[in-house]
Amino acid sequence: MDAKRAHSELGKDPANHVPLTPVTFLERSATIWPNRVAVRHGRLAYTYREFEARCRRLASALARRGVGRGDTVAVMATNTPALLEAHYAIPALGAVLNALNTRLDARMIAFCLDHGEARVLITDPEFAPTIRAALGATQRRLLVVDIDDAEGPGGERLGELTYEALLNEGDPAFPWPGPLDEWDSLSLLYTSGTTGDPKGVVYHHRGAYLNALGNALAFRLDADSVYLWTLPMFHCNGWTYTWAVTAAGSTHVCLRRVEAARIFAAIREHRVTHMCGAPIVLNMLIHAPDDVKVRFDHRVDVATGGAAPPSAVIESMEAMGFRVTHLYGLTESYGPATLCAWQNEWDALPSTERAQRMARQGVAMPTLAHLQVGNSETAAALPRDGLTLGEVMLRGNTIMKGYFKNASATAAAFAGGWYRTGDLAVWHPDNYIEIKDRLKDIIITGGENVSSLEIEECLYRHPQIMEAAVVARLDPDWGETPCAFVTLKSGAKLEATDVIAWCRANLAHFKVPKTVVFGPLPKTVTGKIQKYMLRERARDLGD
Repeated sequence: MDAKRAHSELGKDPANHVPLTPVTFLERSATIWPNRVAVRHGRLAYTYREFEARCRRLASALARRGVGRGDTVAVMATNTPALLEAHYAIPALGAVLNALNTRLDARMIAFCLDHGEARVLITDPEFAPTIRAALGATQRRLLVVDIDDAEGPGGERLGELTYEALLNEGDPAFPWPGPLDEWDSLSLLYTSGTTGDPKGVVYHHRGAYLNALGNALAFRLDADSVYLWTLPMFHCNGWTYTWAVTAAGSTHVCLRRVEAARIFAAIREHRVTHMCGAPIVLNMLIHAPDDVKVRFDHRVDVATGGAAPPSAVIESMEAMGFRVTHLYGLTESYGPATLCAWQNEWDALPSTERAQRMARQGVAMPTLAHLQVGNSETAAALPRDGLTLGEVMLRGNTIMKGYFKNASATAAAFAGGWYRTGDLAVWHPDNYIEIKDRLKDIIITGGENVSSLEIEECLYRHPQIMEAAVVARLDPDWGETPCAFVTLKSGAKLEATDVIAWCRANLAHFKVPKTVVFGPLPKTVTGKIQKYMLRERARDLGD
């Protein structure tokens, strides 16, 4: 037998091929560190043995209620143990987790429940008004479960039973089946994308497993790490840190409210070593009152994404004892796809220049196969000269399966064998990328994507508005906020406060413009609004 044939005859066997899934991280850590604290939440603390048992109870109870492979279970919650446990129990059944954005309005929540075909909704009573309205609008008949969180503010209970009652139905030794294939769908996440219509991004077990390991490696997590949940778990499944922290045997510290006083208190009480968040979280800590700020004698690593933090923010964070790592990614890339990897020679740079280097989007994560700045038409790689503008393109196992029930959008996103991010960047000679602009008019506010087209559609529905265009405006707290340029109908009279009130009544509040400018809109000879001119105007508005 020749060598080629011998190689070809070696096949997959249960002994040498097991589907990759992040669920195994919990099984491993519960075996190695059964008595180590895995989860803290207020006065509660669970060991890894207890954490695993709770997840198995949840999986068992859901299975007894009829949840099986391919079924969607939606969760509407803040960063509480219930949502963290759902990240293991639901995928362990081969079911699909749909972590809902708590900032969305009832209409959008109802859309997600219908489009994702949710069978169960686990929800926090804090969001009862939104959920009640959403349930009234949805076509689904769901099993609704109320989270009973002692740290929460309470609220109306809408469900058939509480979360703890559901867990009591389950078996703590339940032998969960896991995925049949690592390509099986693990989670469904809705993003506004580039239009007002939400797209359902689907993750698979393989991608979640790999991206979690990439995050653990890049962020230097280990068994002594303590991770504070300042990043919403609903956002890209917490950038896959829901699994990365467990993979490293670290401790999760849940935080229901992202407030400066709570963050500093947690850092001091639990000796937090790692946290993630949008630039607004960094600004919150920098500008916290002096009586809230806590001095600590250990370094805290902070990973931030969204719009790049200004260099002044990075400098201020360093002065307080934080080390900032800038990440870049999208929902479609499981969160972080690139990071601004530290170079030792940066230590000798002046603080301002060092912070400017740190604000770049950087190089590929360890588990991303390929990254390039390419020509949007041909997908050919562009020169690494720091000058040539092109589109950021990604390729690898940590890219989504595709958009749920949207084959045309999936095909467009993967044109030419690359995931097209729609972001424009330059490629520096040292191989680091730096984003300069966006092909598509997405506004990133507080780490959330907001579609300018969705806001414009809302503005155009106002009876006194003739034309409207929305662009991003830099904001020291939120990174970016929507800035609306409005032309009124003849004889109409509106104040900025009127326009903002209209938007608040028709949009989720984080999508509402903070700035409104009245006047004619600049247009091309064919009548197309020139948004680049509006961006310049927005930059010149001042404080």
